Amino acid sequence: MSQTKRTAVYLSFFIAYLLLFLPWSDQANQYKPDFVLLVLIFWLIRAPHLCNIGTAWLVGLLVDLATGGVLGQHALAYTFSAYVTVFYQRRLILFSHFHLFWTVLMLLAVSQVVLLVLQMFAGMPFVGWVYFAPSLSGVLLWSISMLFRLHSDGRPGEL
Repeated sequence: MSQTKRTAVYLSFFIAYLLLFLPWSDQANQYKPDFVLLVLIFWLIRAPHLCNIGTAWLVGLLVDLATGGVLGQHALAYTFSAYVTVFYQRRLILFSHFHLFWTVLMLLAVSQVVLLVLQMFAGMPFVGWVYFAPSLSGVLLWSISMLFRLHSDGRPGEL
């Protein structure tokens, strides 16, 4: 394990947490992607030896502590998404950008469905389909980042 790669993982999670703490307006907060989950999915695919299901659980607990929500809801949602990602990790690295787009959308939506179910058990009402807007903005952010990576690397199929 190279120290440089481990530092990149820690730095990317730190930046994702900073984006979580930025003061977003109500309109922007409604569409704000889950930056921490996007970083988690990236590292689960890219470096599964550095980031695993236990990391997803720990990162989820830290997000719960940071947001002041029910302790464990993000941990459960991230762990579930991480399990699916790890289960299909060998296949995901071979996917084209188009297939990876839909897979990441599904992973973000799965996390949000888990959060929605937990919130509905706690008594919160369903706010409508706009609840899933962060999944769409997250997958658009993922696509843009993959396009930048494609242009910088010059390798079309690799992550």
